[in-house]
Amino acid sequence: MSITTLQNKSVTVRDLGLIDYQTAWDEQERVFADTVAIKIANRQLVPDEQQPTPNYLLFCEHPHVYTLGKSGHESHLLANDEFLKQIGATYHRINRGGDITYHGPGQLVGYPILDLDNFFTDIHRYMRLLEEAIILTVNDYGINAGRIDGLTGVWLDDDKGPRKICAMGVKASRWVTMHGFALNVNTDLSYFGHIVPCGIADKAVTSMQQELGHPVPVAEVAQHVQRHLVNLFDMTI
Repeated sequence: MSITTLQNKSVTVRDLGLIDYQTAWDEQERVFADTVAIKIANRQLVPDEQQPTPNYLLFCEHPHVYTLGKSGHESHLLANDEFLKQIGATYHRINRGGDITYHGPGQLVGYPILDLDNFFTDIHRYMRLLEEAIILTVNDYGINAGRIDGLTGVWLDDDKGPRKICAMGVKASRWVTMHGFALNVNTDLSYFGHIVPCGIADKAVTSMQQELGHPVPVAEVAQHVQRHLVNLFDMTI
């Protein structure tokens, strides 16, 4: 067996647009599985025969959907099936970390499918850099955001109280990541009223639109996020 010495910092960016959650999930799983298969095959090859693993950054928005991570609690969904139909929302249990969250139109969802062997093998650092990219992005718009000790994601914490602007939940296997972040840009925040967001009952959620008083183009925000990720991870697009 040989350990790969290749490092590919090139990342393919794809905008999936408004896409059904299950369809996006299936695409993530496909890309993830293909990347892991390359890594497994490389272990049987001498270095000169090994193939570099690809990296992807998928941007999208989803129709109204609630997702529950593997460590989450069903009780944090406060709506039954009938009510979900009334508000046009679906519900999925998924294999990422974290508790329950909401995705919907006006929210920028990012799914980095990266082989961290191409960058660094440190999940804690990976999560902090994802957070940093979002912090820098909202700072570009004059929103002062940061972290709260012990809580994942990106938060505002001022005289209005703590409120989350971006949720995160990732999965990694063989140092290949999937799932990612959900930044509330022009999100209809009323949908968060039907869950205990991320299992945290005593803190609110917010959006860029809520903080700024006007909507912001989601595609424009994606460009800011991409730029900061490129700089923080030393990627090439």
